Amino acid sequence: MANTRSALKRVRQTKTATQRNRLLKNRVKEARKSIFAAVEAGDNAAAQEAYVALASAADKAAKKGAFHKKRADRYKARAAASIAKASA
Repeated sequence: MANTRSALKRVRQTKTATQRNRLLKNRVKEARKSIFAAVEAGDNAAAQEAYVALASAADKAAKKGAFHKKRADRYKARAAASIAKASA
């Protein structure tokens, strides 16, 4: 356990940041799963709606620092490519 006041504060801050990051990452993960499920089912309308949710969640997670901006861009690009491939 932490011994100093500053170390105790860092423990609290880390706990808060971990919860926030986990929430943001889970939103992105769920959005990605829903896109790929919609593509598998052949439902282009649902895939487009899920893509909007993914783009929003990924950009917010990158903005908050849960992961890097290029990771968000990569997720969006791969999702868009899979939707385009399925609709072609």
